[in-house]
Amino acid sequence: MDPLAFLEELLSIPSPSGQEDAVAEYLVQQMTVLGFRVRRDEVGNVVGDLGGAEAERVIVLLGHIDTVPGLVPVRREGGRLYGRGAVDAKGPLAAFVLAAARVAPQLNGTRLVVVGAIEEEAHSRGARHLTCTMQPPDCAIIGEPGGWEGITLGYKGVLSVEYRLARSARHSASGQPTAAEEAVAFWNRLAAHATVLNGGQAWRFDTLDPTLRAIRTFGDGLEEGVEMSIALRLPPGLDVTALQQEMQAWCNWTQLTFPYSELPFQAEKNTPLVRALLRAIRAEGGRPRFKLKTGTSDMNVVGPAWCCPIVAYGPGDATLDHTPDEHIEIEEFCRGVDVLAQALEILIG
Repeated sequence: MDPLAFLEELLSIPSPSGQEDAVAEYLVQQMTVLGFRVRRDEVGNVVGDLGGAEAERVIVLLGHIDTVPGLVPVRREGGRLYGRGAVDAKGPLAAFVLAAARVAPQLNGTRLVVVGAIEEEAHSRGARHLTCTMQPPDCAIIGEPGGWEGITLGYKGVLSVEYRLARSARHSASGQPTAAEEAVAFWNRLAAHATVLNGGQAWRFDTLDPTLRAIRTFGDGLEEGVEMSIALRLPPGLDVTALQQEMQAWCNWTQLTFPYSELPFQAEKNTPLVRALLRAIRAEGGRPRFKLKTGTSDMNVVGPAWCCPIVAYGPGDATLDHTPDEHIEIEEFCRGVDVLAQALEILIG
C-alpha cells in the first residue's frame, strides 16, 4: 500500500463529527487488505485487530476519524499534504494503521488494536463507548499531533458555560445597564478572575483560560436579552465546583448552565511505553521532547478509565489544528510511521 495515497484518500472523504460512515467504510476496506480483523462497533468506531485473541499483552492505538467542519482542498504541494484532518487527526491515525501492519509478523504474544473512533471533536462519544466495552489494555497511544519528536503526557480539562439573560426591555436613556452590558460585565469579571488566579500568565498547562466563543443579543421591543457561550480550559488541581458556584454568585437574574465538562489528565512519564518511544525517536535521529497540551483529547476520557501507561503521539504540527491551512509535512508523516513501528517492536520485545 502506498502510504501517502492511503492518507490522501482518507483526507479526500469528508467526515465532520456525526458523518463518519463513508470514511469508516474506506478504512475498513484498507485495514482488511493489510491483514486486520476489522469491524465497526455499536456506535460506529472502526476497530481492527492484529495478533491472537488470547494474547498475553494488548496495545491499543486509539485515533479518531472525525474532523471539525470546513473544506480544505486536498493537494500535495512543496513537500506537504493539505486537507482537513491532515494533522487532526487522520494523519496520526494513518500512521497507526501503517506502523501496526508493518510489525504484524513479529507480534508473538501481543495483540494490537487500532481504533478509528467517532465524534472525538464532539465530546468523544466513540471513546466513551470504548471505556464501557473494551477491557483496559496493557498500554495505549492516542493519535494526536505533537510532531514526530514529541510525546504528549497530558491535556487540560474543559468546562463549557452557557449564559442567558432575558428581562423586560429598558430605554437606552434609563441609566440602567442593558442586558448586553451585563453580559460583558460577567465576561470581564471572569477574565479578570482568571488573570488573578494565573498570576498574569495565560495558556499554560497550569492556568485557567476562558474563551468567549459566541455572544448574541435578542429582543422584540418588550423583552431584551443576551446569550453567551464560554469555554474554560481547566488546569489540574482546580476546584471546578467552587468555580461554578462563584460564577453563579456573580450574575443575578441570569440563567447559567454548564452543559459539558472534562477533567484534566496527566500520564506518568516513567513507563515502558514512554521509554520505547524515547528510544525510537532517538533511533530516527530525533531529540525527544515531552508536551503538556492546553486542549483536550480522547486521553481525557480513556486515561482515567483504563489506568494504564498512556501517551499521545502523532506526526503533524498541532498549531494547524482546525485551521484553513491544515497540512502535514510528508517527511514528518513518514518519520512518524517509522518511530511508531520501532516503538511497537520494542514493546513487543
